[in-house]
Amino acid sequence: MVIRVGDPTTFGNLNPPEQVIQAVKDSIELHSSRGYGPSNGHLEARKAIAEYSAHQGPVKPEDVILCSGCSHALDLAVSVLADAGQNILVPRPGFMIYKTLAEGLGIDVKYYNLLPNQQWNVDLEDLENQIDDDTSAIVVINPSNPCGSVYTKNHLLEIIDIASRNRVPIIADEIYEHFVFSGHEYTALSSLSEDVPVLTCSGLTKRFLVPGWRMGWLIVHDRKGVLGKEVRKGLSNLSTRILGPNTLVQKALPAILTLTPQSFFDEVILFIESNAKLAWESLRGVPGLRPIMPQGAMYMMIEIKMGLFPHFKNDLQFVENLMAEQSVFCLPGQCFEFPNYMRIVLTVPEDVLREACKRMAVFCQHHTTAREKLKVIDCDVIAVASNVICE
Repeated sequence: MVIRVGDPTTFGNLNPPEQVIQAVKDSIELHSSRGYGPSNGHLEARKAIAEYSAHQGPVKPEDVILCSGCSHALDLAVSVLADAGQNILVPRPGFMIYKTLAEGLGIDVKYYNLLPNQQWNVDLEDLENQIDDDTSAIVVINPSNPCGSVYTKNHLLEIIDIASRNRVPIIADEIYEHFVFSGHEYTALSSLSEDVPVLTCSGLTKRFLVPGWRMGWLIVHDRKGVLGKEVRKGLSNLSTRILGPNTLVQKALPAILTLTPQSFFDEVILFIESNAKLAWESLRGVPGLRPIMPQGAMYMMIEIKMGLFPHFKNDLQFVENLMAEQSVFCLPGQCFEFPNYMRIVLTVPEDVLREACKRMAVFCQHHTTAREKLKVIDCDVIAVASNVICE
């Protein structure tokens, strides 16, 4: 059995509200939910998404393409904007699916760095330096997987300015839209763009806790008509490859998007934020680890100070041994092109997370003990030497 560590439903403690379940139950009775739909999605579903996405700026149903999950939306975005031999810019650390999608099409991936000491903001100079004549798109993940960062409006404007000056469109991965902790604010990147085309990718997966329903969407924001009719036609043609997504959930979408109470979202975010604080407090004093408190999403990145773990060559060996000795599984930073870090998931039950943090502490204390003892001995030797010199 394969368990997807980013699946919020894995432990059974997070579930969609009854309104969402009922919407699908009602959809089962509809004759129109059983057959093929238009490849870009049923009109009433696209209308519902356009209304739901008003925070992104003006959205019409014809701007919306329904997809089989957000990953399918990303696939369409990459496929329509880039050709073999061209490149897309992807954040580092960042979700690994872009490399899989791009390289399968002969498209190169170039990375721009995020800054861990600045709450994972984009290194703007590095981003602009990566752009060349073959750059077809910049991918921006906000809120971020794996970092949990939530960019301010000003920082998003800085990114848009770089894209505008270099005439490069943006793929906005916003599957965690609205998923922000207290004291922070989510802003849709497309709502700030005046001339830069933005293809926004999102879906039901995370916010509504139904990843297995595979319902996502892509929204075209092109207020100045920069992309032209060709890109819209290309997206329409590409959508025919799977003959349209799940019609059962499509028919339920208007009810799902309008009837889900805000209290449900608030409770889920409060739980995740509480777990983030628990993990941060539990791990920040552990020798060799430096957790970075997230601002949203469902994850936390933790720096592994490899110099304190001489028995391990890299973060992969570290997490392999953590799993073998303590049965705690974390994703190594190598999965996100960012070595010497690891990612933990914050959707697990509180008692499970608390126990996992304890086991991580035991593991780190065990494997740093020898070096810490050497430090103490070295300090004692220095102290004695100092006394001798002073005398």
